[in-house]
Amino acid sequence: MGIPKGDITGVILAGGRGSRMGGVDKGLAVLAGRPMVSYVIDALRPQVGALLINANRNEAEYARLGLQVIRDPVEGFAGPLAGMAAALGAARTPYVATAPCDSPLVAGDLVQRLGEALRAARAQIAVAHDGERMHPVFALLERGLLGSLREYLDSGERKIDRWFERHDLAVCDFSDEPHGFVNVNDPDERSALEARLAGSS
Repeated sequence: MGIPKGDITGVILAGGRGSRMGGVDKGLAVLAGRPMVSYVIDALRPQVGALLINANRNEAEYARLGLQVIRDPVEGFAGPLAGMAAALGAARTPYVATAPCDSPLVAGDLVQRLGEALRAARAQIAVAHDGERMHPVFALLERGLLGSLREYLDSGERKIDRWFERHDLAVCDFSDEPHGFVNVNDPDERSALEARLAGSS
């Protein structure tokens, strides 16, 4: 049994620099006529009780999508852990699920399966694995980890897997849905995914 979706706040991580996209904010980069983040919103919204966006620039544009926008608690584009800290601080639910803004093919059962894995392992964090590697930004975390994460960030640490190792971790097998973790880092990858989406429509 998983976790009721009303106990989970979803957070889309859109706080990066987008350096490989020529400085374009990846969540707002247009993919097949829509901002990339809109695909993630559509995928995550039915899976969680509340949905937020973590962004450090273009907040007004993200807010126009109808979701609350939260900033990193530390300055300087500190990476996904800072976004997770923002999420854990803003959430009012016992759990937070995260996904990145540049992976528009998020699985429709992502959060449910992460919740089942977390419960089965009696873990504090569940992370997706596509059969070849772990995807640490596709995660489900207990909100009670906020203090530990803030302390870790305050010490100057930024490595996500090193922080995960400090806690009970469940690895959730998504080898049957590896396409859900396709991400778009540069214009070439965006063009390739647009072609794929056009071919499947």
